[in-house]
Order: sequence, then structure tokens, then C-alpha cells
Amino acid sequence: MTHPYASLFQPGRIGTMQVRNRIAMAPMGENYGGTDGMCTERTQAYYEERAAGGTGLIIMGTASIAWPAGTSEPYQLGVSKDEFIPGLAEVVRRAHAHGAKIAIQINHSGKVAANDRSQGREMWVPSLPPEVVPHESMRTITPKEFSTFVGVGPYPDRYRVLGHADIRQAVQWFGDAAVRVQKAGFDAVEVHCAHNYLIAGFLSPYFNQRTDEYGGSYENRTRFLREVLTEVRQRVGPDFPVWVRLDSQEMHTPGGITLQEALQTARLCEQLGVNAISVSAYARLTTGSAFTDAPIPQQCNAFLDYAGEFKKAVSLPIIVAGRLDFQEAAKAVAEGQIDFAALGRPLLADPAVAAKLERNAPQELRPCIYCYVCVSEIFVNRGVKCAVNARTGHEFEMPVVMAEKPRHLLVVGGGPAGMEAARVAAERGHRVTLAERSDRLGGTLFFAALAYPENGRLLDYLVGQMQHPRIDVRLNTTVDRVLLEALQPDEILVATGARRSAPAIPGAEQDHVWSGDELRRLMTGDRADEIARTKLSLAERAMFKAGGMLRVTDSTSAIQSLSKLWMPLGKRVVIVGGGLVGLELAEFLLDRGRQVTVLEPGSHPGSELSIVRRWRVVEAVKAHGQLKLNAQVQRIERKEVVWTDKAGQEQRTPADSVVLAIGAEPDASVADALQQLTRVPLRRLGDCADLGYIEGAVHSGHHAALAL
Repeated sequence: MTHPYASLFQPGRIGTMQVRNRIAMAPMGENYGGTDGMCTERTQAYYEERAAGGTGLIIMGTASIAWPAGTSEPYQLGVSKDEFIPGLAEVVRRAHAHGAKIAIQINHSGKVAANDRSQGREMWVPSLPPEVVPHESMRTITPKEFSTFVGVGPYPDRYRVLGHADIRQAVQWFGDAAVRVQKAGFDAVEVHCAHNYLIAGFLSPYFNQRTDEYGGSYENRTRFLREVLTEVRQRVGPDFPVWVRLDSQEMHTPGGITLQEALQTARLCEQLGVNAISVSAYARLTTGSAFTDAPIPQQCNAFLDYAGEFKKAVSLPIIVAGRLDFQEAAKAVAEGQIDFAALGRPLLADPAVAAKLERNAPQELRPCIYCYVCVSEIFVNRGVKCAVNARTGHEFEMPVVMAEKPRHLLVVGGGPAGMEAARVAAERGHRVTLAERSDRLGGTLFFAALAYPENGRLLDYLVGQMQHPRIDVRLNTTVDRVLLEALQPDEILVATGARRSAPAIPGAEQDHVWSGDELRRLMTGDRADEIARTKLSLAERAMFKAGGMLRVTDSTSAIQSLSKLWMPLGKRVVIVGGGLVGLELAEFLLDRGRQVTVLEPGSHPGSELSIVRRWRVVEAVKAHGQLKLNAQVQRIERKEVVWTDKAGQEQRTPADSVVLAIGAEPDASVADALQQLTRVPLRRLGDCADLGYIEGAVHSGHHAALAL
């Protein structure tokens, strides 16, 4: 059979640089530097891990040419003085040791230099930017998050409109930075000309309102770019690979950069001697979903068509990112539409993407679930993390090594915490018995996969990892004294999840009112017969008994489709609780034609969701349903929910079905009962210890297995 990813593993070339394959690590601001802008051990190990995983080209995220000025993050790397060279050189050495090539972005953040704003420094701009009106979803930021929010500080905004001397200084800084990149041993340098940063600000007809020779016409707006690229090329010589990152367009920006002008700029860059074009896009943050349009898109292959247009416009290699599907990326390379597929979030989730695709083993990939946990950390001034990979950013302190003394572990609960603990423990040489009460693995992750399909890929991955020869999975199994005596485990890891009890609301006992736990059990088949008997009509029970929607398959994608034909909920649904569960369920039901109202008792919905995903979901629920904050439910009647608003006024919302998405709490009852039966050491994982949802479950399972 033809290797579906074969084209990604042909050698590639950018200028004089030969790359072993066509997979690049997209540049991301990881925020792992020291407070002095130096490359730390954390930074070095993070990039080394991706090189060791087979990535052909590592592109390190933005490094400031004027550090500490021009920085958008408090722990951004600097390249503005020679003292930065040794730390950068060590990253290069580690990447080269694994056969990877490595480049780094050089940049000045300009008007989005949030760290300058928070420290009271002037932000360098081509002209005073238009006033920014915060989008509605910004109101979801909690007080705790706002206390560390990017760019927030005690100082008023200060802008410095660049004079001619400032422009000459910036040009020199770019040239000096490129020389330092060369001295550190990098294979190439990327000049960042996109994403609202300084050069992009000059290029943009929306943001550049200058009236001198650096503003107005296209020739004038590209003058700064031409001077920077001329300086960089002159300083590094003709043979050192240099490329640019360009916006294919500025979305949600009337009068901003268009695709046609971006192609014109690409041709100009080719004339100036650059060796490749890295294609991206940017969106002005006018809505909660804008950031997920660009530069970090929710849509799959979001920039691939743009890249094809750049490929037609220039004769240079084209690099593109933007949530690439691996098979589509391979096809695009094979057909000459692009030259390098740049992966960002997938390499946070699994550093060995390249190695696994090369051996045609996509089922072994730990998938990105596009939850935006990673980039959301930047907004609160922390280093990037990954919900599904606990080691991201901690590679230097969390090595996965074989256990000195392999043991027999009993894992109780087959949800994400239990499966991750079993996976890592088996990888380290331990023997694992995993006992799951229901007839399928996944626990609440299966239900979460129905509400948010990307979670289904993580479920499939974890279930596949349970095929390990050192893991014995036992479904429909309750752990009791007899089983404990038969197994004789050395340690017990309990990962039985949370309790979701119905809150004390008058009327909550009615048949049309569902607790989150009841809906989860029905949809996942966990003792679902009990729920079907009390909640479903005779006709619905007959379908359920016959197999129907709920037992026809273990496939979340199939149930996703079938749930559009039948759901045990009426047309008008009220969801009580606007946290992660309530909002994702609302999104799911709106997609299935329900009229949804979410009643959130607090003032900040979705606080358990990552900031960027929260913005998107809240916007979607408000656009297609209703989200009421500070809503206190008084009682549930047969056809409506009675609640009071912030002013204490009584409100009534029609409801054919009600879902109670509040009341979740850690449930240690199984762990406590087991502790009474045995003296074997016992640990609590995931939501039975502390509510943490998918991220908390995966991370706690991973940490527990490493601690054995």
C-alpha cells in the first residue's frame, strides 16, 4: 500500500539549507525564557524534544531585537546583545544532535508589545493605532485572570510614533540580530513581518496612517520592510538562508492587507533576495472568535489555499501552518502546492509527530484537541502548556524512564486519568490491571467527545494505548475484596471521576429534568438501563432496548451523527450552569436544532474553559441561543424554569427539557471504600481527587505514573 505521508519525508531545500523532511515546527511564543531573556534549560529541552521526534526544521518563536523592549511576553527570548548567543547556541547544538535544522524568528512586537505596556515602556508604532474596543467575550475574564492578564499594568498606554532616526535604529537592530543568529550557529533566520507586529504595522493600510515616505502608497508602506531585508541580507551575506513570515490577509480589518497585496509583497521579498515565504494570517480581535480565525485557527487547513496562491506568485519554497490535516498536507506537498508543512499545536501534544507519520502509524499520535489551553496561558503571562501532554514545557524535569523495580498496579476507572496512568506506567515497565465498571473505556471523556468532537480523537488514542502487552483491561468489573485478593496489586490508583448530584432545586425530580450524570450515563451506556426506565418513553425505551442510537456503536463520531436524528431532549432546552460542561453541551444542542438557554448563577461563564476557547464558545451560544448571567433558579415547572435576575426580578423561560450542569464535586467514595479493604498504598487521580476536567485528569494520571 502506498505510504500516505511519503511526500512529507522527501528532503527539502531552502536556499543553501538542506532539510531531511518537509515537516517544520511552526514558530510559537512559548514564554519559557528567563526574566533576563536568556534561553533556559526549560527552553533548550523543549526544542530538543521536538528535534528528537524527527521534525526536519525547527523554527523557534519570536525573539526580540530590542529586548526588553519590543516584547509581547514577560519571558520572551532576546537576541539584542551578544550575551544571548551562548544560550541560543546550546539550543542549536541540541537540535543538530538529532539531525534537525533550526531557525529563529527575529521581531519587534510594535503596537502589540504587551510587556512594554505593562512595564510602562513606549510601544513603537508607525502611527497612532485606532482605539481598540474590547470584544464582548472579554467580559468572561475572571478577576483572578485579569490580575495577571497580558499587558495589564498600572501605567497608561504610551506610544512612540517612529521618527526617521527610530526607523534607522530599528533597521540596524534587525541586522544586528540576524548576525547574532548566524553567530549562534542557526541554519537560517525568519524575519517576522506578520501578526500585527512592527513590520506588519507598516505594511497594513489600516494601521499605517503616516503621511511621509513610510505611509500612504504601497511603495511607501513597504519601504521599512525593504530597508530591513536589505540590511539583513547585507549583514549575513548571500548564502545564509533568510525568509519572511507574511499575512495572507488581515481578517475583520476593513481596508487591511488583502491577499492580492500580500502576493505583491511576496514578489517584492523574492526580488530582495529572501529564500522562502512563510504564509500566515491575522485577524483584528473584534469578536471572541476572531483569534480562532487567525493566527491560530479552529478551521482545518485554514491557510492552505492561501499558500497555493503564494506558490503561484513566486518561485520560492512555501511554508504554511494553520491546523494542517496531515494527509492534506502530504497531498499539498506532493502536488507542489506547498513545500513545508509547519505544525504548531500538534507538536505540543506529541513531539514525535514526524517519527510516527514516517512509519505510517498515525494511530500512535497523541492528538491535539484544539482546546486552546496552550496559547491561553500566554494571555495570563505563563509559559505554554498542553492539556493532553503533561510534559510540554517540563521535558527537562519529567523524563519518562524505566522503573528500577517494576510493580503490579491496579488502576480503578477507565477514564482519561486512569488510561493515562496505565499508559505511562506500562511504558515504564510496570504491569497494569485496569478495572472499569462499565462496558466501555472513556468515562466522562466519551460524553465530552459527543459535546466537542475533537475530544473523540483523544479518546481513540487512549483506548488504543490500552492494547499494550503490559496492560490487562477488565470491563464490567467492580473492584471488591475478592478481586483484590486475586490480583495482589502492589499499589492502587483510583480514577473513578466526579460526582454530579442534582442540586436542591424544587422540581428537579421531574422526568424532564436531567442531571449531568444521568445524561452522561444514558449517552455512554454506563448502567444506562436504570436511566432509560425512569427517563424515556415506551417508544424511546423500545429503541434503546433494540440497540438504537445508544448501543449501536462505540464510535463517538457515529453517535455524533445519530444524535442529530434523536436525542432524549425536547425542542426547548434550559441548561442550568454555564461552566465548561454547560457551555459545551449548549454548543452541541444548538448544532442539533434545539432552542437553548443557559442560566449561569455567576458573573463569569466558562471559567474552566481555556480563555481563547471560552471566547469562541460564549460567542456561539450568545449568537444562536441565550446566555443569562447572575441567574438564580428558583424552581422548575413542567413547561418552564423560574429564575431571578441580578436585580432580583422573577423571569420565566419555556423549557421542554432541563439539564442540570452544576453540582460536580470530587467523589472519593470508591477510594475510601477500597482503603477499608486493603493496606495496599492507594492514590487518588483525576476528578475523584480534584476537579480538573480533561487537562487535570490527563496530567494527574501522568504525574502519578511517573512518581511510582
